This record gives sequence, C-alpha cells and structure tokens, in this order.
Amino acid sequence: MTTQALEARPDSRFTLSPRSFRAKFIMVVGAAVLFDLLLSGGLALWNVQRLSKDATSEVGAGLTTATQEFLKTYVGSTSVRADLVLDRVRGEVDALAGSMQAQIDSPDSREALAAALAGPAATQAPLIYDQKGGWAQNGPGSASVVSVWGYLLDADHRPLPAVQKEIDDSAMLDLFAPSLMATGAPKQQMYYIGPKSRPIFRTVPYTDQAQTFDKLYPGHNSANFWDFFFPGLYESWQGWLRTPGSEPVKGDLTMTAPYTDAITGKLIVSLFHPLFTKDRSDIAGTVGADITLDQLAQVVQSVKVAQSGFGFLTMSNGNILAISKAGEKVLGIEAASGARSSGVTGVERSLRSSTQPAIKTLSLDAVNDGAIQEISLEQDGTQVPYLVALKRLKPVNLWSGGPVASETMSVGIVVPEREIYASLSAAQDSISAATKRILTYQVLAILVCMLVVFAAVFAISGRITAGLSALANAARRFAAKDYSVRVSIPTRDEVGAVGLAFNRMAEEISYHTENLERLVEARTTQLESANKEISALNKKLKGENRRLGAELDVARRIQMMVLPKASELDAIPKVEIAGFMEPADEVGGDYYDVLHDGARIKVGIGDVTGHGLESGVLMLMVQSTARALQEKGGGDPKQFLQVLNRAIYKNITRTNSDKHLSLAFLDYEDRKVTVSGQHEEVLILRGNGELERIDTIDLGFPIGLEGDISPFIATRDIRFDPGDAIVLYTDGVTEAESPAGELFGTERLCRSVRAHGHGNAEEIVHGVIDDVIAHIGTQKIHDDITLVVMRHR
Repeated sequence: MTTQALEARPDSRFTLSPRSFRAKFIMVVGAAVLFDLLLSGGLALWNVQRLSKDATSEVGAGLTTATQEFLKTYVGSTSVRADLVLDRVRGEVDALAGSMQAQIDSPDSREALAAALAGPAATQAPLIYDQKGGWAQNGPGSASVVSVWGYLLDADHRPLPAVQKEIDDSAMLDLFAPSLMATGAPKQQMYYIGPKSRPIFRTVPYTDQAQTFDKLYPGHNSANFWDFFFPGLYESWQGWLRTPGSEPVKGDLTMTAPYTDAITGKLIVSLFHPLFTKDRSDIAGTVGADITLDQLAQVVQSVKVAQSGFGFLTMSNGNILAISKAGEKVLGIEAASGARSSGVTGVERSLRSSTQPAIKTLSLDAVNDGAIQEISLEQDGTQVPYLVALKRLKPVNLWSGGPVASETMSVGIVVPEREIYASLSAAQDSISAATKRILTYQVLAILVCMLVVFAAVFAISGRITAGLSALANAARRFAAKDYSVRVSIPTRDEVGAVGLAFNRMAEEISYHTENLERLVEARTTQLESANKEISALNKKLKGENRRLGAELDVARRIQMMVLPKASELDAIPKVEIAGFMEPADEVGGDYYDVLHDGARIKVGIGDVTGHGLESGVLMLMVQSTARALQEKGGGDPKQFLQVLNRAIYKNITRTNSDKHLSLAFLDYEDRKVTVSGQHEEVLILRGNGELERIDTIDLGFPIGLEGDISPFIATRDIRFDPGDAIVLYTDGVTEAESPAGELFGTERLCRSVRAHGHGNAEEIVHGVIDDVIAHIGTQKIHDDITLVVMRHR
C-alpha cells in the first residue's frame, strides 16, 4: 500500500478564508493586540491629557495666587509711599504750626521776636498799595510776600492797626518757613493766614500773589478771605474748639480737596494746621503748605505692572487725584475744571462719571481694602477683563467746599488680565502644543505597531497553522477511506505530537482494516461452533430436566401414596383423624402418618430440614421405619423413638446427608394419649372450648443428629376425652407469611382452631387451612404445610 505524506505547508483553502483557522488566529491575535494597544494607548493619552489639565490648573492657580499676592503687595507698598509723601508734609506743617503756636502762647517772646525781625525800617520792604487791585503788598526782596486785602486797609491805604500788628507778629514765618521749604518734602509754598478778622496772607517764597488772585479769583479782594476761598473751614475749626474731640479724624491737620494753584496753575492740595489763641477760645490764624498732585502722581504713576498696568489715587467720592493719561483713557474718565461761585477751583475727574459701567460702580469702601476685583472694560467694542487692586490711605480731615469731614483716599492698580496671565497662557499653549504633539505621536505609534503586529501575525500564522492544515487535509482524505494518508509536521510542539498520533492511528486503522474480513470470518466460525455446543447442551439439559421432573413426580406420587388413606382413617373407632399436607416443592420434607393396631393408635408428625427430593426421601425412610417398628409391635414410645432414630441416623451417615428432622408421636389408648419426641406444640381443644398447649421441647431430640438419643427422650400422658380434639402441625403453618411479611403464628392458629373447633376433624382441618391460605394470599409458599386433627368421638 502506498503511503502519501502531507507536508505542513499553508493550504490555500485555509489561508484567507474567513472560516479558516488561520484567519481566526489572525483575528484573535490581532484583536488582542489591538485591544492592548488601544487600552495602553488610551490610558497613556488619558494620562497625558490629565497631566496637561492638572499642570495647567496648578500653574494657573499658582500664577493667580502669585499675581494676586503681587498686586496686593504692590498696591500696599504704593499706598505706603503715598502716605509717606503726605506724612512728610504733615510733619513739616506740624513743625511750623508748633513754632508759630509757641509764639502765640508766649506774647512777650512773640513781640520781642517780632521786633527783632522787623529791624531797621530800611531793611523792610514796605507795603505798596495797588490802585488797580485795591490791596497792599510788599515788594520783592523779602523772604515772604505779604498780601493785605483792601477791606483791611484804612483810608490812607495803610493796614489797620490790628492788621499791622498781625503783619508784624507773622513775620516769624520768615524765620521758620524758608528752612522748611529748603528741606524735607517738595512743597509748592508755605504760608500763614491771619484769623478771620484780619486774614493777611504771608507766603514763602515771594510771588506775585495778589496779582495772580486778581486774575483767577475776581472779587476776592472785597470779600472775607476765609469765606471766599474756604467757606466752612474756619467754622469747622471753631467747632472743634467748642467741642474737643469732634474732629472727624484725630488731629488738627486738615487737607483740602485738589484745586488749581493760582500762581503755578498746577493742581495742588493744601494742608492747613489751625493756630489757636492763647486761651484756646478762638482761631488765631493758620499755617499751611501746598503740594502739587505731581508728587502723589509720581508715586502712582511710577506703578508699572506688566505692559500697560497703571496706578491711580482717588478720593472716597471717586474723584481722581492722580492718574496717567493712558489710565484716564482706560478708565473712561475725563478731567474737567469746575468753576465754583466761591472757594478755590477744584477739579472734576471722578470715577462716577466714567463711561465704563464697571468703573462707574467700582466700590471703594473698606470691604475692598486690599482686595482684588475682576472687572470688564469695553475697548474697541470688546469686553476686556481687568484686575483692580485697591488699598486705602490713612484717613485725613478734608475740606471740600463745606464742613470738614473724614476722608480716606485709595490707591488703585489696574492691569489687564491677559498681560497678567500672559505667562500662564504661554504655558498653557506650550502644554497644549506638547499634548497635541504627544497625541499625534502616540496615534502614529499605535498605527505603526498595529501594522507591524498584523504583518508579523500574518507571517507567523502561516507557519503555525500549516500543521493544522495538513492534519485537516489528512482527516478529510481519511474520512474518504484513504487509509494510506500520513502527515509530515516538522515542528515539535503540540501540533507535531498530534501529527505523530494521527500517523500511528492511521497505521493501526489501516492494519485492522486490512485484517478485518479475516477476523470477522474467524469470529463467525467460532460463534457457529459455540452455538452448536450451546444447542447440544440445551438439548441435553432439556432431557435432564424432563428426567428429573419425572423422577420428582414419581417421588411426589410415592410420598402422597404413603399418606394415610381416608378409608383407613374412617375405620378407626372412637377417634376421628383428618390430615392435610402441601409440599412447597415437587417433593416435601413433612411427615405425618397414622398407625392403627387394634385399640392402639399411633400418630406421627415430623418436619425434615429443607425440602425437595432429599428431604422427601428422608421422610419416606422415617415412614417406612415407623411402619416396620409398629408392625413389629413396638409399644414402648421411648424405645420406639430410640430405635427409629438409630435406623435413620445410620442411613443419613451412609448417604452422607446433612438432613435431620423433628419428630413426635402420639400413642392413643383408652382415652389417654402419650406424647413422645420433639416437635411443635400439641394443641388440645377440650369439649368445653378450652385450649391447652403442650410443649414438646423436653420430650425428645432432633432425629438423625446423634446415634443415641435415649437420654433426651421423655413422654407425657394427656387425657383425651370424648369431644376433645388434638391439633398437630408443622412450622409451615405457623411460619406462613402474608404479603406484608407477617407470620401466621401460633396465636392466630389457636384462634383459628377455636373458631373451627365445633366441627369434626375434617371440618377443623379445612377451616384452619382456609385461614392459612387466606393469610398467605398471593405470597409464595416457602415451606411444606402439614396439619393433622384428632377428635374423640
């Protein structure tokens, strides 16, 4: 037979077919790799995006915190610088006021000092009356300019005496003010103004003071100085004297609202310190200093935050004191000079008039002190987010055209958020770009890996599945009964092992296929021979069965033949005897016989162990021996039983049988029955219905077990009167089993005997046997049933 080997090469039928193992292998491995790549790639991308988001958030939060802290610190330091500018001026005004107040409180010293300062007349610049202005003013050359308004001059245009004294007493300003002007904070001027009744105006340095006032404040020369320029200020100071501690802010120093300086034209603020009479009952004048807002503006304009951040200084009512032009534009405010009917000319540049709603409503209260506010300002039609940081200055007493009130100015810093967060935006852009770059590279890497993996799987799968393809082809040819096919798989893996097993299986199947017909023929011949032998044996067995059946039938017939005949029993006088015996098999092992010799009647009953032919033969031996002994005239029951036992024992020994039997005899003569031998109980039903049970266990010994049983044999005499009945039975009666497994038993037998005891012997036998048969029902009879009844006539 030719053997064809299929090599493990890729089969075109399995290479690309969707149902091929290779295609499934590629799909499974590819899906696993794809899932792994997508999972790992997805996790990597998710981590990158999460890292980017977290980094952006952390950087943003950190930068926001740092920016806000920076702005808070910056605005705080700026407010401190502004307070320092004002504090320096306050200190110098306080020093000047202290010096002047000391002279007021020491009149003698003041007059001496005034006299000393007045000096020779030639050294004093005289007051010159100005015809046009109607006031008097000293000429240049003095340390200070003294302006005396027209209503303080007499008809000769000379100062009234009290006014002149005021002029002399205030000359001490020339002693203190020049040195203060030359040192300390930059000041526009320092001055002394007399009390409301003689408000001369002495100012250091010398300027064309009255002339400038005429230009800027027409009509001032004919009105009281205090009421014209600072209405309400003087009365506020007088109120503080009347009610000590009523100052809005502790201290007497009072600052004016910004106004235009009459001489320089710059926006200035004045800081006044009132002087009091020696008895502190009234105002004795005031000293003051002017500073330009340029000084404060320098502080706030020096603010530089990011590219376009700026600072501003505002009063609590929103009026801006200092701001850059660029800042004004951003906040949407415009400076406007306000002309008043009286008082110095102020400036209106308020946040409340801003064109920007967020600025117009910007809160300046203490709640926002040091806080960062986020607002949106309109720029070129776009809402631009800004950050505003505010810090309040020290509170001051402020006059602004009426009674003095508390004022708390604020320094503010405004900066666009986009400039603050420019670095954050740059960082976010960099992180976003890096994230996109990583995503792109990751996707490309996944695609490249997928291509490489699929190419590798496709290439490797051909080698892996080649063995399986060869096995599949071989199996297909094997199914078509081509038992010569073999596979050649070079690999040593599980597929190679399967190939070797397939080849061995194919060889065995081929071998068995080739020898199958011969084997079938041999087996058929053997089966036919065995069938013939079985048929012969069956035939022989059937013959044996027929022969045994015939023998058993003969034995049964012999056994039944030796039983007492009815005619024999009817011939017995005085005693009715009836019997019943039903063997369990063809031949039973029960024995009963009635031997009649004149007036003597001997009734025997026994039960051979087991049943069947051997038991039946033993029963016949007993019957024959008993008959022979009876004929020989054996009248002694003990000797009769002893001789019978000896004869049976010898026969059993000769036949090497293991059978034996229980056997009892009843000898009747003259109303007396003598019982001998061991068997079941003897039941005696008296004529009066009383039932007696005679136990025979002590009257004998099993027949055939021992050669001499004379020591065990005893007799018992029983009275047997007319009307009495004696019932003998074998254990087949009492051990008859119902379908439920319940035995008939001795008690049920006794009840049955009583129930049927009124009849003759035959009727009693039939009645009891009917009860036993009814008890057995459909149950099989397992043992021979024998019943004998004797009834005294």
